[in-house]
This record gives sequence, C-alpha cells and structure tokens, in this order.
Amino acid sequence: MDLGIGGRRAAVAAASGGLGFASALALAEEGATVAICGRDGTRLADAAARIDAAVGRSCCTPIIGDVSDAAGAAGFVTAASEAFGGLDILVTNAGGPPPGNFASTVIDAFPAALSMNLLSVVAMCKAAIPAMQAQRWGRVVAITSLAVRQPMANLILSSTARPGATAFLKTVARQVAVDGVTVNSVQPGIHATARMTALYGDDPAAATVGIPAGVTGDPGDFGKIVAFLCSEQARFVTGAAVNVDGGANAALM
Repeated sequence: MDLGIGGRRAAVAAASGGLGFASALALAEEGATVAICGRDGTRLADAAARIDAAVGRSCCTPIIGDVSDAAGAAGFVTAASEAFGGLDILVTNAGGPPPGNFASTVIDAFPAALSMNLLSVVAMCKAAIPAMQAQRWGRVVAITSLAVRQPMANLILSSTARPGATAFLKTVARQVAVDGVTVNSVQPGIHATARMTALYGDDPAAATVGIPAGVTGDPGDFGKIVAFLCSEQARFVTGAAVNVDGGANAALM
C-alpha cells in the first residue's frame, strides 16, 4: 500500500539506532526525506549511510544533537526544518532513563528524566507544529513506552515522565486537528534493541516473560507502524496512544 508520503520531509529524533532508526528507515522506504539526530557523530553518519543504501537514494541527513533537554530537542527540529525548507513529519524520541525502583531512585534523578522524556517532547512539538498548522498538513508521532499504560516497578523514572508526555500529546491533538495536523504516540513493549539488552541482558527467555506472543518485537515492524501513522490514510487517527507490545499490556483500555 502506498502511504502517500513520498517527498514529505521528516525529522526523527534519536535515530542512530533502535526504534528511532527503524522509524526513519521505514519513512525513507516510503519515499520521505529524513533528518535524524544523535550525539555520536560517527554512529550517526553510519546510520544515515545505511538508510541511504537501503533505499537506493540519498535521502537521509544526519544532524548531531542531544534531545535530552528542551534546548537540544528544539534545536534539532529547527536544524531539520532549515535543511529541508520545512517539515511535514516529526517523530519524537529519546533514550530511556536509567532503571530503578522507588527505593533505589533518588529524587535528584527525576528532573533529568522529566527533561528527556517529557520536556523534550514538548519542545519538539512547539518547534514543529505551528508551521505544520500554517501549511495545513502535518504528522507527529511520539515514541514513548508501554510504561505509560502499565507502570513497571524497575522503570519508575520512565513510568513517571512518559505519562505526562502522553497527556500533553492528547491535549495538543485535540487543538490542532482542525488544521490538518495529527498527533499520536506509539507505546513499545520489549523490542530487540540495545536498550532491551541493557535492561534484560542477553537471555531471550528473561526478555519475553509476560509477553503473550512469546517473542520480542522486531524494530522493523515497529517502524512500519510509525510510518503508517504518518500516512495519508491515517488522517483520521489523532490523539491515539497505540501499544505495540505482543499483548503484554493487560489493561482493558
């Protein structure tokens, strides 16, 4: 199915690896021009080269940047917009905060987590959405976490910061829908990424505990879900928070 986003201009944050990279690749495969960011210039350049090679054209612009705070997050969006002469698609993303529970996590750890997983989302949206409203077309997809729906005991920082981002996105979605801009989030469960290995080690059995599907997620599949939410066909989907978790979410809603 043609998603209708060929030639669209996309910015995907924290996309030198993991789910960000998979999302950028999926958008490029659909014909979009993509800007990606990361802190490691060498790793970022390699990621951009791999995306270009995979789609057989020069379409990916690497922008060195750190989206762990509001200034860096807004700076990435501004740089991508300047590189492309505007933006049509924004995929917000950032690294996950350190693991820890109530007892082990000191209060001083919370501001950095809120900055990285809440305020960075706000800053990227503030930098991108007004121009999307002016052009009467835009797509925003935030990569968050299953921890929004189902708090995880050893991810208390993520379980605290990301629900705030989800509430912000839902509020914004209702305010900008009339301007042709959709705002959604995607809540990944456990996928085969470096983040998963850092949290659960190399034991696949440990990583799949609690996943009814019995396997970890494929980042490539995840990226295609992000791309669909950026499509023409998804124009009537906004304010949604889509969990992609192999059935791990046990809630009814």
